Amino acid sequence: MRDTYNNPLNKRYASQEMSYLFSDDMKFKTWRKLWVALAECEKELGLNITSEQIDELKANVENINYEDAEKREREVRHDVMSHVYAYGLQCPKAKGIIHLGATSCYVGDNTDLIIMRRALYLIRGKILNVINYLKNFALKYKDLPTLGFTHLQPAQLTTVGKRACLWIQDLYLDIENIDFVIDKIRFRGVKGTTGTQASFMDLFDGNEEKVKMLDKMVTKKMGFNQEFMVTGQTYTRKLDSIILNTLSEIAQSAYKFSNDLRILQSMKEMEEPFEKNQIGSSAMAYKRNPMRSERMGSLCRYVIVNALNSAITASTQWFERTLDDSANRRIVLPEAFLALDGVLNLYMNISENMVVYPKTIASHVFKELPFMATENIIMEAVKRGGDRQELHERIRVHSMEAAKRVKSEGLENDLLERIIEDPFFKMKREEIVSLVDPKKFVGRAPSQVVDFIKGQIDPLLEDNKKYLGKEAKINV
Repeated sequence: MRDTYNNPLNKRYASQEMSYLFSDDMKFKTWRKLWVALAECEKELGLNITSEQIDELKANVENINYEDAEKREREVRHDVMSHVYAYGLQCPKAKGIIHLGATSCYVGDNTDLIIMRRALYLIRGKILNVINYLKNFALKYKDLPTLGFTHLQPAQLTTVGKRACLWIQDLYLDIENIDFVIDKIRFRGVKGTTGTQASFMDLFDGNEEKVKMLDKMVTKKMGFNQEFMVTGQTYTRKLDSIILNTLSEIAQSAYKFSNDLRILQSMKEMEEPFEKNQIGSSAMAYKRNPMRSERMGSLCRYVIVNALNSAITASTQWFERTLDDSANRRIVLPEAFLALDGVLNLYMNISENMVVYPKTIASHVFKELPFMATENIIMEAVKRGGDRQELHERIRVHSMEAAKRVKSEGLENDLLERIIEDPFFKMKREEIVSLVDPKKFVGRAPSQVVDFIKGQIDPLLEDNKKYLGKEAKINV
């Protein structure tokens, strides 16, 4: 439809795989699977539920009669009971045992947990692919000297590969965090209206052990290892906040990368991929704008700010539950995942295809390197009998003049030539030039790349190699 608002997260940014997880089909089919699991476990524990009823429920899990549910919801203003009604129309024999003993949050909350855990796994897989692409990039350029920057001012040299390792390390920490969160996600389970399981105590004639067993059986059947031991009507919304904060942290890592790349592209040292027919500017035809990195930053900002919603919701839940979380969560939770999915699609695409311009990098290095090399030149001149203090003063004077030439006159840095022509240093041109080899100023950067990748990244990727090799698709 073109006459109503369409969420751009679906149309422009997120993958079909992620969009499906938050679709109506995924949601309501999961509701029905939960009702089947509840009925199966209740039957196993002795309630009067027949195999015929369960078979009928199973046969209709996939073919949801949306029209019936929507018509009913307009009448009763309750989404869960509308779907109970619609399911019952398709399952007349099982109609009476659908949702037996449960409250709305049995399907609503448990479905949210199932979907978010699957979405976290999807996010995790994409982070691993980004790490793999950046790993290859880091190894390829581990020896290429480049200006390091502190305060966005030229500082000591690093290498292009070493800088990429900083991006990788942020994502590595994100993987550690997301693994912890996935491992700790608990199922809401079967808790009743205020979390006391009172309705189930009635169903099982006060048999507390059966009620406890029902909770654990449904939890296991739905693929979880543990359930919340206590809840109100809802699982604690603290978990939503934890999950969205985790997504925010991943967005922070991606945002940092996108900003670095945008700056490097403005310096013409590196670029994101730019397609043959891509238009950079509607007016300036020559431009190659970093639109993918900019889009990354835009979506990252949304994910980071969006996490505040879940924090406020968690903080303002009254007693066993209040419904003012509902409308907010319907928007906030899916959009956080969809937006971050869009971010990681872009990150995969960029990291696999980044372009490096070594000659531009080298020219920038050599504009600054003479200043950095002065200490080495002084030390070598002292070895040849020079006076350290006098050499230092001569370097200072030459440096001031060279800096003035660069800043005030817009000319090239001629510090090296000044030193070469100064007889006080007692060194030949080739001797001074050899002291200004950029590779002598990168410290352990190349070996740090190798050590980091061998020590941390390769083991991670080896353990997760089945998730690698995914193609990064971006819609526009």
